[in-house]
Parts: sequence; structure tokens; C-alpha cells
Amino acid sequence: MKREAAGTEALTPEYRRVVVQLMESQAYRELAAAHMFGYGLRFVPERWLKFMVWHIQEETEHYQAVSRMYREFTGAEVEPVVARRLLDRPVPFAESWFELAMAQFLYDRGGFWQLKEYEDCSFVPYRGVIRKIVKEEEGHQGLGERIVVELCRSGAHEDVKQPLFEKWLRLGLLSFGRPGTPGNRFAIEHGLKKRDSGECMKDFVDDIRPAVRAGGLRFPDPAGLRMELSPDVDWRQ
Repeated sequence: MKREAAGTEALTPEYRRVVVQLMESQAYRELAAAHMFGYGLRFVPERWLKFMVWHIQEETEHYQAVSRMYREFTGAEVEPVVARRLLDRPVPFAESWFELAMAQFLYDRGGFWQLKEYEDCSFVPYRGVIRKIVKEEEGHQGLGERIVVELCRSGAHEDVKQPLFEKWLRLGLLSFGRPGTPGNRFAIEHGLKKRDSGECMKDFVDDIRPAVRAGGLRFPDPAGLRMELSPDVDWRQ
């Protein structure tokens, strides 16, 4: 039977530390996405302007939901933590509409798959926030893919499409964290998440494979991504 933790009084120090870490990481991802898409708004064609403005607002609201939860749980503000992390590990800004679409496809999709691992989180407040975010994100997961495939097939981006794909594929995969770590094992054993990060990576790669083929893209040599990856990921085209 899965254990649940509704409040703070019965939590072990280690469980509490991991919950705080989860909140800080999620707040960082949500605000980093809002900043990245906000910067890229200058490149968005009119056809997609309303969607992208709405997407920025959604990312901001998700950040605020995590921020409120953090405040209630710790009595502190997450903003200073996120601000330091954004300075130390800034997410690159897209410098064209094509790159912004690639980011929306891969960075946003990676975050979505990462979040789904916490839908049944044993810490009830976190579970509630994550389910709300997943439900809202689910509604537009195919849109970035559609835009990328359309732009790739236009023939106007042949010189940049593969390097930008590899750049944002790596950033999408980084959303899952390193596979096989003690932190992964603790989170799984205590019901905070479902599976190891490596399993999430496999699902993510399988999920984007049809769009990779449709856009005339290629999965890179995994060693070229310069990160720890699950050995079980299927990199076939």
C-alpha cells in the first residue's frame, strides 16, 4: 500500500529534504520556461502569437502554484532559490521562430514526461499541484511537434534543423535528472515518484520518434549528448 503524507509533522528529515528539492526544481523549470518563451515572443508569427502568449501565462501560473505550495510547506519564499539557480544554470534563449518551436517541442515535452512520474506522489499537496499542471500541459503537447514537423518539411531550415534538434533534445532529456542515483531510489521507495529517470528517458524518446522521422531528423550518437543516459534507450530512427 502506498504511504501518503498530508502534512509536515510526521515527515522524516530526509523525506522533507527531498520534497523541498522537488519543489525548488519544479519552480525553477516553470519560471525558466516562462522566461525562455517570453524572450522568444519577438520571433512568433501572428498565426501563433495568441497561443504563445497563453503558453507563457500558463507557465507563470504553474510557477506561482509551486511557489505557494513551497511557502506553505517551508514558511519561506522559493523566489531567491530560483533566482540563484537561473543565474547558475540559465536555460538558453531561442534566437528564431524555428528554434523556439524546437524548444516548445522538446523542452516542454521533456518536462511533461518528467512531471507524469509524480502524478501519484505520496506527498499529497505536491500530487495535487502536479496533477493540475499535467492536465493543463497535456492539452498542447502535440502542438510544438506539429509546428516543428511543418517547419522541417518546408525546406527552409535544412542548415540548422539537426543541430538545433540535438541542442534541445539534450535540454529535454536533462529534465529527468541522472538515472540510477540514490535520490531516484529514495523517491521511488517512498512513493514520491513512480520510476527511475532512465525509464522516463526511454518513454520520452519513444514518444518523439514519429515526429523525428516525419521532420527528417536523426537521433544523435548518445555520447555526443554529453550526459548520463539510460543504456536501455532505443536510439533507432
